[in-house]
Order: sequence, then structure tokens, then C-alpha cells
Amino acid sequence: MDLGRVMWALVLVLLTPGFVHGGDIVHEDDEAPKLPGCSNNFVLVKVQTWINNTEDNEFVGVGARFGPTIVSKEKHANRTRLTLSDPPDCCTAPTKKLAGDVLLVHRGHCKFTTKAKVAEAAGASAILIINNHKELYKMVCDRNETDLNIKIPAVMLPQDAGASLESSLKHGFSVSVQLYSPDRPLVDTAEVFLWLMAIGTILCASYWSAWSAREALIEHEKLLKDAPDELLNMENTGSSGVVDINTTSAILFVVIASCFLILLYKLMSFWFVELLVVLFCIGGVEGLQTCLVALLSRWFKRAGESYIKVPFFGAVSYLTLAVSPFCIVFAVVWAVYRRVSFAWIGQDILGIALIITVLQIVRVPNLKVGTVLLSCAFLYDIFWVFISKSWFHESVMIVVARGDRTAEDGVPMLLKIPRLFDPWGGYSIIGFGDILLPGLLIAFSLRYDWAAKKSLRAGYFLWSMVAYGSGLLITYVALNLMDGHGQPALLYIVPFTLGTFLALGRKRGELINLWTQGEPPRVCPHVQPAK
Repeated sequence: MDLGRVMWALVLVLLTPGFVHGGDIVHEDDEAPKLPGCSNNFVLVKVQTWINNTEDNEFVGVGARFGPTIVSKEKHANRTRLTLSDPPDCCTAPTKKLAGDVLLVHRGHCKFTTKAKVAEAAGASAILIINNHKELYKMVCDRNETDLNIKIPAVMLPQDAGASLESSLKHGFSVSVQLYSPDRPLVDTAEVFLWLMAIGTILCASYWSAWSAREALIEHEKLLKDAPDELLNMENTGSSGVVDINTTSAILFVVIASCFLILLYKLMSFWFVELLVVLFCIGGVEGLQTCLVALLSRWFKRAGESYIKVPFFGAVSYLTLAVSPFCIVFAVVWAVYRRVSFAWIGQDILGIALIITVLQIVRVPNLKVGTVLLSCAFLYDIFWVFISKSWFHESVMIVVARGDRTAEDGVPMLLKIPRLFDPWGGYSIIGFGDILLPGLLIAFSLRYDWAAKKSLRAGYFLWSMVAYGSGLLITYVALNLMDGHGQPALLYIVPFTLGTFLALGRKRGELINLWTQGEPPRVCPHVQPAK
């Protein structure tokens, strides 16, 4: 993997936010006015339908600020007949009285509260309002409204769901609905597994990176011992195939990622996501192949050390040739079937392999570079998740990650696990950048510990891992406190991880050496001390 592909991989993994949950319960909104009789929290509502007494589609709507609280248990929700309003907008009294039916109405031009009052007066038990867009809309009250003693629930439906129900009613079918808003579990098991997955990925990548660095150091010292006269005048370029980033490239990396993110936001479409899928597959194949070759070479050492020249690729080991077809087929199968329910498994395998490979190849040489990189990424994450709303009227990072303007369920540069025990379904996700960027610093800490022959407790790696795990845990807590709305994970992870490293380095008196050299002082055995 050359420098160009390394920089591409780094930019690719930085483009995704901390966490984004599709189909979240709509959280508390302080901007919408709260008045007596109009103070409900916004919640998503399941609308289960039956057509001619046969169970049909289940739609998702959003409850209004006004009206009674919608029941949370399905067993407590009544199955009620649905009736189409006449007039359709329900701004004036219906032409006939209702016997506890749920009324389906168009959004129209009058207030939401007016529609609810008219429907209630006509005898409706609830009102479903069809939005004039595919998105959901929060139904609130005007600040000057006073008579808000509305006793029936109101639910907004997206345009396509409302159109489907309206079509069934116009064709003379008998339609019934059931409205309820189930609570999410207190602890999301998918988030627990994601937490373990992120920590495990960094753990594996750090040990591989440290082991490779130690092997390279042993080989270098062996060469120095065998041929000191020739090698003393050679520049020590480090491990073969390893790229050390500097402060300039760290800053440039974030700038390029920002430009690419804007490009994705502006050009987000079906074909653009397809291009991202192709790029992800290329990176995933490269990563999976590298990981498998490194693992299998322990058992097939001869095949891993025997090479053959391949056009356009140069010298390639026989083991790589044997593994590559499997990796390519794996990525292609995932790309073709990525919309099926179990495709997240393939996406996670390719993603983890790519992250581990990049962490093994790309390294921060000292704490100074690591601090610059993580500080820039910290500001990047906050800006594009939160501050970008004031410029673009929506969170650029979240829009891109979810793939809002495409038919895809988000961009592929994410690790994701389905929320199996959540009544709302969906996925818990974490962006590649939230694993890889802190992982660069954590892998550096283990390389330093091994080079300095530090024990686990006396070193930096254990405490960096604890800090990362704590920061990620705080991210999930913040995520749940904010009802699943996307959080920039680096906002919490960077202060924990970087702060712990800097504090320990200063306390132990090694901060200057960590900051500048990035490795413990070593005395070359071939340099004679001055007499």
C-alpha cells in the first residue's frame, strides 16, 4: 500500500461521524413553544394497519406537542377503524359524525390544533395528518393559542404512508389502525458490542504494529552487528512499508477531508454512493488481504516468502495470490447484497480489516504529531456535526453518513450492528475515524512501551486503552441522553485519550522525549564513548 493509497484511506475513514441512529425517537425541542395543554415531548409513533381485516404495513409517524400521551404498550392500544376526512383538510366540520373512528386528513392550510379540535368535536378518537413531504414534521402550537384542552392524540404521517392509506380507503377497502409509541430499552446491546468491537480492533492493530516495529528493530540491530561499517553511514528509514506522518500532513489531512466531505454533501446521489462503495471495496480487499496474509504466513511461511512477478503489481507472494481471489469475491458479494438484512456482517469485516491495516502501516512518530492530528480531528468532528448546521441548515456530517439524498442506508464507511431488542429497529453505528484516529496514538503508546521495556502498568498503553474505552462509553451515555441524535465521538474520546497520555508523560518526566523523539533514548553499541 503506497503513500497515495494510505492518504486516501485516511481521508476515507475520517468522513464519518461518531454515531447516527436511523429512525430515532424525536427528542425534546426547546425551540418549539411549550404551553399549558401543549407540552408533550415529541415521540415516534407506530401505526400498524389492517386492510380488510388482514394485517398490512406498519408506518412510523411523529406525535404532536398537544393532546394526550400515546400509549407505549401494544397490548394497551386499541384497533380502530380509519375514516377519510370530508373535507380532506378537516379545517371545517366533517359532513358526517364519527363513532370513535381515527380520522385521516391532509395537512391543508389551517392550524394543527384546529384540525384536532374539529376532529374531536366530530367524534374522532384520534387524527392522522398526512404531511405534504416525505419527511416527518413536528406539530406544535402557536404562542398566542389559549384553548388547548385537546383530548385526542394527533400523529403526523409522511406523505408516502398517508397516500397509501388514502388509496386503500378510496378503493373501498376497510382499513383499521393501531397507534402506540414503544419505549427503547435502557441499555442497547448493539452499543455494547460496538464498544467491544472498537476496543478489540485497536487492541489487535496496536499489538500488530508494536510487534512489527520490534521485529524491524531486531533485524536492524542484527544488521548493525554483522556489518557496522556499511550501515553506520546509512540513514535509518524505519520499517519497510511504514509511513510516518508529520504535523503538516496531519493538518493537511483534515483540510482535505473537509473538502471531500463538502463534495459528498453537494454531490450526494445514487451514483456517488455507488462510487463510495467501489472505493470502500478496494480498501476492504486491500485490508482483508493484508490481514489474512499476515495471519496465514505463520502456518504457510514458505508460500509467504516465495514471490512471483505479476504485471502492474511487481513481486507478489504466492500466499497473496492464493488469498486475493477470496478477498475480491467477498467484497463483490457484499457490494451486490449490501441491502439485505445481514450485509452488516460483511461491511464490518471489511471495515475492521481496513482499519487494522491502516493502523499497522500509518504511524505517528511522536506525541507532537499525535496531538496535532487528534486536535484537528477533534475540531473537525465538532464543526461538521454541530456548527455546520448554522451554515448549511443541517448537520453536514450526519446527512452524508445517513445518505439522506440516496436510496442507501448510509455510506459504507461505518461499523454497524442492528438493534435486535429495540422495538424501533435500526442500527447502532460508529465511524471508522472514531476508531482509527485515536488508534494511531494508542498504537504509538504500545510501540513506545515495548521499546522502553515498560511493564503494562508502568507504561502508557494500558491507560490509553482505558481512557479510550471511557471516552467511548461517555459518548454512548451522551447519545442516549440526547435520544439517539448523532454525536461527534471525538468530542469525548480525544480529551480522555490525549489528556491521559499528556498527564502521565508529564508526571513521569518523559513528556519532552515523548513529544519530540517518540522513542526511548538508546545508545548505539558501535559508538565508542569519549575518553
